[in-house]
Amino acid sequence: MTIGTRIFTWLKGELAGTDAFGNRYYRERHRRRLKLGGGRDSRERRWVIYHGDEDASRVPPMWHAWLHHTTDQLPANGGKPLYPWQKPHEPNLTGTPAAYRPSGSVLKRGPRARATGDYEPWTPE
Repeated sequence: MTIGTRIFTWLKGELAGTDAFGNRYYRERHRRRLKLGGGRDSRERRWVIYHGDEDASRVPPMWHAWLHHTTDQLPANGGKPLYPWQKPHEPNLTGTPAAYRPSGSVLKRGPRARATGDYEPWTPE
């Protein structure tokens, strides 16, 4: 978090909630009443302060919908799964040491499986 975000959050932010990862979600304390085209009011500002690394893939789907004004309802239970068939949110681990590396990968440094014989190399004629 930059010093500007910290000051803006301290002066104008209102804590809306937190998620399972420790991210904190804020909205503007006093909504501005600016008239836009067609007599509409401006939307409130919403933002997230990440716990740890700043990675947008660490925002669960319910909080993502709230941040992007898809819904105005705050996620119940901090954005935990609502149905038994839902899996808990997992951030994208690509590029981290915990990323998936199949056997034979250059980064895993293990023995590579032998070719099954269905591969035919191309030879120019």
